[in-house]
Amino acid sequence: MKQRTLLITLTGPDRPGVTSRLFSVLSGFPVTVADVEQVVIRGRLTLGVLVAYAGGKPKGTGETIGGLWTAIEQVAADLDMDLELTTGTASKETRRRGRLHISVLGNPLTPAAMAGITGRIAASGANIDRIERLSAYPVTCIEMAVSGADPKTLRAELAIEASHQQVDVAVQRTGILRRAKRMVVMDVDSTLIQGEVIELLARHAGNLDEVARVTEAAMRGELDFAESLIRRVALLEGLPEEVFEKVAKEVVLTPGARTLVRTLKRLDYKFAIVSGGFTQITDTLVADLGIDYSAANTLEVVDGRLTGKVVGEIVDRPGKARALERFAAQAGIAVTQTVAVGDGANDLDMLEVAGLGIAFNAKPVVRAKADTALNVPYLDSILYLLGISRDEVEAADAEDGLTGPR
Repeated sequence: MKQRTLLITLTGPDRPGVTSRLFSVLSGFPVTVADVEQVVIRGRLTLGVLVAYAGGKPKGTGETIGGLWTAIEQVAADLDMDLELTTGTASKETRRRGRLHISVLGNPLTPAAMAGITGRIAASGANIDRIERLSAYPVTCIEMAVSGADPKTLRAELAIEASHQQVDVAVQRTGILRRAKRMVVMDVDSTLIQGEVIELLARHAGNLDEVARVTEAAMRGELDFAESLIRRVALLEGLPEEVFEKVAKEVVLTPGARTLVRTLKRLDYKFAIVSGGFTQITDTLVADLGIDYSAANTLEVVDGRLTGKVVGEIVDRPGKARALERFAAQAGIAVTQTVAVGDGANDLDMLEVAGLGIAFNAKPVVRAKADTALNVPYLDSILYLLGISRDEVEAADAEDGLTGPR
């Protein structure tokens, strides 16, 4: 006999015991639980339970499905909640193509933005199966589970809408690989930290404007990175090595950096940095944040002064990708389980090699080629793309007694 279904939807003030009360009543009837969803927004509960039962009158309990309806209605009346009952025919759920997680981030996130994004999803023929909020501040992040979409097509459509609405939208495939990410590899200058270390050094050398022009061209992809580095480093010749200590004190972490690193470490992620900057500064960051792996260039110092040269192989665009692969191998982690984060053209190979490449406040050429882009100023927003909510981060911090900087 074909099975029937009954969808029970209760809506009203949240309070302890609502879910247990409903299931206690259902336990007296010959039904099975097919699906359950519950959400609470500002103290108001919506609980949906889908139960299945044999067609006709069930035997063995002396109760009819009509009796089940009456019992559920009594629960709703006792709890002063609104009730909706919908019957249907049970069928096996078909596997839909293109199961995706879509994260929408805005500061603020407006109804117009959500209308535009959800409208594009609907126009693509996809269906939104579930929506939840991952963060309310300092940015709002809403995550949607979507099925029936072609990832490449939908990503392109949503990128257009995101630009129009001035929000960030990340599209990722749902599945085991998303949950299996175990390492984050991050660029340093203008990503983990604000600004460029070489420009801080150049200020002490009196060559800031010239160095900044070359840096900007390199980050846009207009100059070969290795060539641009050699040109810029040459302008630092003669600086006393004491400048490293001064610059280390001038470095400012990007907002959310400490929260990001400690949360990932708490979840047993490995965290690495790879930089076209210099070990004389990145080593300080490694010690301060407890970073697992690091790769950067080293400025040559002779007789206490910079020579204007780099020691050893330059960490350039291909070098960053090789460093990511090396870090993953050392940690025993598949490259597909890595996340790369960067902002400049010299990060592109690293972003492409990683399982997920994130352009963070990046140049247009990087945003266009990365898997996803974030344009908010908070580095810990990366956590939301990994499915980690703000509430979970703050609860873990509270347990550890942490109330420090983001």
